Amino acid sequence: MKYLLWLLKAAIFFTLFAFALNNQQDAIVHFFFGTQWRAPLVLVVLTAFAAGVVVGVLGMVPRWWKHRNAARRAHAPQVAPPAAASGSAAESTAEPPPLHGI
Repeated sequence: MKYLLWLLKAAIFFTLFAFALNNQQDAIVHFFFGTQWRAPLVLVVLTAFAAGVVVGVLGMVPRWWKHRNAARRAHAPQVAPPAAASGSAAESTAEPPPLHGI
């Protein structure tokens, strides 16, 4: 299994390497106000991919924080509330809401 994984990694590397070698032509990216960027096509594609990954990760950060805080609250030690002064035997035990997601 270990060798199969290395073979898969090597195949992906050589495929991307061949892609880079085949796309060395200059590409021009036009921005607003007449600015432009001239670079090899493979660099333009790599930059667009990296920008997409960054935008996707930044879009997921609030949800990750929400789930992390919910998991922290669920696993925090719970302190029992003080006994009521009236001496009632019925204690209200509130369970935390169930976690959804990961």
